[in-house]
Amino acid sequence: MKTIAVLYGGKSGEHEVSLISAGSIVAHLNKGKYNIIPIGITKRGEWFLQHLPEWAFVPAEPGQMRALPEVVRSERVVAVPGDGLWLETGKILEKLPIDLVFPVLHGTFGEDGTIQGLLETADIPYAGADVLGSAVGMDKEVSKRLWLSAGLPVVDYISVGKDDIATDNFQSLTRKIETRFGWPCFVKPSCAGSSVGATKVNSADTLKSSIEAALRWSERALIEAFVEAREIECAVLGNDRPVAFPPGEVVPSHEFYDYEAKYKDPQGATLLIPAPLAEETKNRVMSLALSAYKYAAVKGMARVDFFVEKITGSVFLNEINTIPGFTAISMYPQMCVNGGLSYPDLLDRLIDLGFEQYATSRALEYDFSKA
Repeated sequence: MKTIAVLYGGKSGEHEVSLISAGSIVAHLNKGKYNIIPIGITKRGEWFLQHLPEWAFVPAEPGQMRALPEVVRSERVVAVPGDGLWLETGKILEKLPIDLVFPVLHGTFGEDGTIQGLLETADIPYAGADVLGSAVGMDKEVSKRLWLSAGLPVVDYISVGKDDIATDNFQSLTRKIETRFGWPCFVKPSCAGSSVGATKVNSADTLKSSIEAALRWSERALIEAFVEAREIECAVLGNDRPVAFPPGEVVPSHEFYDYEAKYKDPQGATLLIPAPLAEETKNRVMSLALSAYKYAAVKGMARVDFFVEKITGSVFLNEINTIPGFTAISMYPQMCVNGGLSYPDLLDRLIDLGFEQYATSRALEYDFSKA
């Protein structure tokens, strides 16, 4: 029986989202195959072993989103370079018998390669994208640049930082937006998820405040052209030979699929799985999802998000999420279930892929003196 550490919480604007996703994963991991060690990360970034109530290990009612309790301070967990994770109890250190870590950390300090780098240094197998794929997927500007260089379609955008909204530069930026794609447009942090800090901007009057809001979450912000489009998502799973599942569609009841619609308003959106797409469009979305996954250097899993323009049917890549929402009613697992892979089997597959990638990495040479 393997011991799986589920790592959740985190120093991120998506901390609360992580509690919901981790709650679903803990409940659905096969208890006949895995021992589960829950490790919570506080909003300050501290790691503690968690002692969960019995209900946390039982799947919720169909359609119910159930979060794990907020992370509490208890026995501290520390990563030791080359030697795994250790439990600190008073002055005593005890090594935790962990076979693999399953990170369920959305956003910064979890989905951006930082945790993955720490786990690599500690020599622990883990599920999901590696350091490079995580970092690329987290940075919307970098991923778009890679996709553009590969000839993949993305919505027109402008990248901005604090200097661009300084008094001397702001009028020039406003004119650039009006000339290039006009109003409305979207402003979002380059490195954040779950639509945190994202705003639809209808005129120049609210542009500066929207950029300032986005820059609270990231050093760069993206200003994107508005496209009257359907929001389509596609699940991809695998390492060197990934597969794409039939896509789903998000139909938001809000002005756009914002944080409120995703996590606070039960009626915030209707999820259509599978998406009602023409066969040609469905196949194009799945093909582009695999290409986006490849060029972003992602392994393990990702949800690739698209815009399908309502008038023309043109397909545009939006972003890639390497640790997507993972509740039982989230799009990623639901698309996999619709494609014939049950939620527990999906978790098994992600764990197997983590061990596979660990074996591949450890087969490389690292000591030049032995080469």
